[in-house]
Amino acid sequence: MDSTSHGAAVSAVGFGVKGPRGWAFRDVDITAGPGSLIAVQGPSGSGRTCLLLALTGRMKSAAGGAEVGGLPLPKKMAAVRSVTALAHVPGVAELDPALTVGEHLRERALLQGRFGGSLRELLRPRRERRAEARALVDGALKAAGLDLESLPKGIRTSVRDLERLEALRLSVALALIGGPRLLAVDDTDLKLSDEERAAAWAMLRGLAAAGTTVLAVCSEPPEDGTDLVLVRTGDRPEEATTDAATTTTTTTASNDTTTTTASNDTTTTTDADTTTTTDATNADTDTTTTTDATNADTDTDTDTNDGNGNGNDTGTDDSDDDRDHDKEGAADALAQAGRA
Repeated sequence: MDSTSHGAAVSAVGFGVKGPRGWAFRDVDITAGPGSLIAVQGPSGSGRTCLLLALTGRMKSAAGGAEVGGLPLPKKMAAVRSVTALAHVPGVAELDPALTVGEHLRERALLQGRFGGSLRELLRPRRERRAEARALVDGALKAAGLDLESLPKGIRTSVRDLERLEALRLSVALALIGGPRLLAVDDTDLKLSDEERAAAWAMLRGLAAAGTTVLAVCSEPPEDGTDLVLVRTGDRPEEATTDAATTTTTTTASNDTTTTTASNDTTTTTDADTTTTTDATNADTDTTTTTDATNADTDTDTDTNDGNGNGNDTGTDDSDDDRDHDKEGAADALAQAGRA
């Protein structure tokens, strides 16, 4: 059984998203049942927000596969969007600082009443629809733990005057009005004190316990994380990985030097066994190069390419460049999602 009436099961195998300049993330595996609390941990630029958007049907994957509530991704992206909600994702789903708390709540309730139900529900008496909308808002506020009376100006408090935790609770409440089976929250612990961070995780745990599957992006998961599913982004093996046609491996053995370039499929062999001598009485210099098999101890990796496909720069580690490409890929993919 993939889902309950509230939460949706989430699974992924070899899941990955690629942007114009490289992978945002890849090789992500997830197994979480309905009503789970899934924590996505990783440094900034590791593709954690792209993973959140991909699992909620808002960004197309490029590798592997995933399912949310039995709906396959990327085949059923629209269906996945209809059962998921974004609480807070910078650049994609944000609060408007110019609006008040009450204006946000009324707008979200109106949208839910207009697009969240069937045509038959729209034909019901206005009094019934208002009562239902009020009940949805009150239930969402209670689940998110947002007390309007505790705000500086109550429901008329401007969003720009909210504390970080209060703004997070409001974002969660707005998302819950639609009754999603999966709730996604980005930057859960950003700019929160230890006490506020504990309160935020307690809120998300409460939502998961009530049956809603929660996907939360964070820098550090809670210390008592025995009840959550932890997914890490940005973890890469130390050994170099082949990406596109930019990986070059150079191996030196005996007096023969063999260079293999993946982008050009070119093999060059050089034999050298001479010395350099200079005659002081003559202005002539005979110069050659000696390569000693017993002293040749270096392995060189080249990871750059000029316009003609010839290697130019030499480094000692490809993993740093791979991580840079992954950060650029995550930024590109996230920018595309924001424009969409």
